[in-house]
Amino acid sequence: MIYFSTNKSSTPVSIKKATLEGLAPDGGLYVPSEIPKFSAQELALLEDASFCNIALAIAKKFIGGAIPPDQLSDMIESCYPFDTPLVELEQNTFIEELFCGPTLAFKDYGARFLARLTGWFAAEDDRLITVLVATSGDTGSAVAYGFQGIANTRVVLLYPSGKVSRLQEQQLTTAGNNVEALEVKGDFDDCQRLVKQAFVDPALKERLTLTSANSINISRLIPQSFYYAWAAMQLKTGYGLTHPVFSVPSGNYGNITAGVLAKLMGFPVGHFVAASNANDSVTRYLEDGRYEPHPTITTISTAMDVGDPSNFARLRYLYGNDYRAMKKEITGVAISDKATRETIIKLHNEFGYIADPHTAVGFRALEEYRKASGNRSAGVVLSTAHPAKFLEAIEETLNKKIAIPDRLQAVLERKKQATLINASYNELAGFLEHLDKH
Repeated sequence: MIYFSTNKSSTPVSIKKATLEGLAPDGGLYVPSEIPKFSAQELALLEDASFCNIALAIAKKFIGGAIPPDQLSDMIESCYPFDTPLVELEQNTFIEELFCGPTLAFKDYGARFLARLTGWFAAEDDRLITVLVATSGDTGSAVAYGFQGIANTRVVLLYPSGKVSRLQEQQLTTAGNNVEALEVKGDFDDCQRLVKQAFVDPALKERLTLTSANSINISRLIPQSFYYAWAAMQLKTGYGLTHPVFSVPSGNYGNITAGVLAKLMGFPVGHFVAASNANDSVTRYLEDGRYEPHPTITTISTAMDVGDPSNFARLRYLYGNDYRAMKKEITGVAISDKATRETIIKLHNEFGYIADPHTAVGFRALEEYRKASGNRSAGVVLSTAHPAKFLEAIEETLNKKIAIPDRLQAVLERKKQATLINASYNELAGFLEHLDKH
């Protein structure tokens, strides 16, 4: 399979080149030349399969012969030694807990796979890969931990100063080793802009082999389809439920794009709810077809504070740039901070379930979608982070202390190590040049 740019003016490339470049030379995002399909017979064989076997079946379709099947299987087994629980809150309503990995966030699924893939390809060429990442919180820590110990790689994380939770900041600034953290005086969109500028800077690309571990990298996105496929198959075999509605907390829109991939591959996935906060650029687009991103607004669901999401370009590509086609399969619902807090309280009081703000946004959006549409299909809310990662917001909302897992408590006791920079490309380029000399 080959991959080409959403901007359609770059030469098509292999999965290796798409992974190591991250962003296409024309500034577009790589997409597969075709979406691989699973036949009815292939899906039947996966009905009782493990998470790793489903992941392997999908990965083979996209990776092809770039990595030997046995090596790819070992890679996936090493990525996902943790569970992916599907919790039934009430009849027809489930929460898929995607926070059981090392950093307690869903980004572990994509980051760990990408790290191993990047390491494999870098070793083939015996070269040093610099992984440049913009993060609104969980991506940074997942990438930092995912790339620890991966030879021939170093990571530079950019995060917005004062706009991530304390636990998130501690995770992404204390990884050490081959990981550098840059605290940017700006918002996530500034961080993302700086990363994009670096990828199209010919002078920088001459000195460094740059790639990205954001969901702009197709090899970060593909593994996120694994858990949609897994949940859809689990509901079918365990509950007799097919074509569930997935409610997806959405910031940079990589997560929901991965869900669309799973559906296009043939897995029994129904509708999508793109659950946003006050940063509702895509929600408004789905209403009238006009894309008018606003400056980023700060909310308590901080990882979704993205005014101009990168993966929207891939979504538009997958739906032929037709907002009506997208609207048939994706409903946008924006949730306020007030409604988010009310939902955190409701989930705790009615179900004894403690949800982080992003999960609460997803649950409330599913409720509002069901009321408006009358669709009573099974619903799956993606729970994207452990509530302890948003300790202040949860404890303030519930007026109670919540337990902090040992691995997060240990992170809190480490010393933060980050370099503060302005939201200036010159400052980022200067840092990277200094890093390269040392």
